[in-house]
Amino acid sequence: MEFTRAQWAALRASTPLPLTESQLRGLVGVNEWMSLDEVAAIYLPLSRLLNLYVGAVQNLHRATATFVGSQSPRVPYVIGLAGSVAVGKSTTSRVLQALLSSWPSHPQVDLVTTDGFLRPQGELEARGLAQRKGFPESYDLRRLVQFMADVKSGAAEVAAPVYSHLAYDIVPGERLVVRRPDIVIVEGLNVLQTGSGRAGQPMPSFVSDFFDFSIYVDAEEEDIEQWYVERFLKLRETVFRDPSSYFHRYAALSPEEAAATARQIWTSINAVNLRENVRPTRERAHLILEKGRDHAVRRIRLRKL
Repeated sequence: MEFTRAQWAALRASTPLPLTESQLRGLVGVNEWMSLDEVAAIYLPLSRLLNLYVGAVQNLHRATATFVGSQSPRVPYVIGLAGSVAVGKSTTSRVLQALLSSWPSHPQVDLVTTDGFLRPQGELEARGLAQRKGFPESYDLRRLVQFMADVKSGAAEVAAPVYSHLAYDIVPGERLVVRRPDIVIVEGLNVLQTGSGRAGQPMPSFVSDFFDFSIYVDAEEEDIEQWYVERFLKLRETVFRDPSSYFHRYAALSPEEAAATARQIWTSINAVNLRENVRPTRERAHLILEKGRDHAVRRIRLRKL
């Protein structure tokens, strides 16, 4: 089902807006745009839809528990969110987390990024995968799938590694602990990825097998590339100036050199990953948000049940 921006906005019904302008600013990523009007038109209707879905699944779990005559553990509703580098996944995830946690029936909403399941930088370099960071083979997929299985089984505590974008690596000894939340949002480049099984072997499990609902944030490739370059230039003026930043060497580049470097990185790494691995998973999503050049969502596609 396809919706224009106006058609989708009308589905908000009477859902209240729980965010203020200052709260929203704290959720928006570097060099991204989002207004309260955008939240009201796009993300409030989405939070209403997801609230209805969560309630339906909770009722289904209760029905199953009644049938088998047992007290089943609380199982989180899992939302997967995919899309390219620089398309705005992180901002979308944080805004959704804030909106969904405002519904009284599921106040605890956790956000997990798959960056924490990237292999350590030293291991990637040893395997010759340093230039393939973000590609499916750069993740510890077995560990990620086990994390998802534990979360979905209702385990009391499940820990995920933490990734530092400043250090460009896994933070040793640091963990994000998930304790039976009502909802878990799992955000990452390749969370909708599947693979081909080997003849005669059982099909492996994938991260997407554990999703109750999935979202793909989409935009034209040339727009995403421009956003990536703009973000790189902004980081050059801020985060890259920190001597402890992995990308500190880029801080001394001129604006022209920095833009050229960003485009080279985009062309050789991120665009390849987008075309080969990320975009092919788009049609697997339950919902696709199509953004225009100004970052505003212009069309929504919702899969029929």
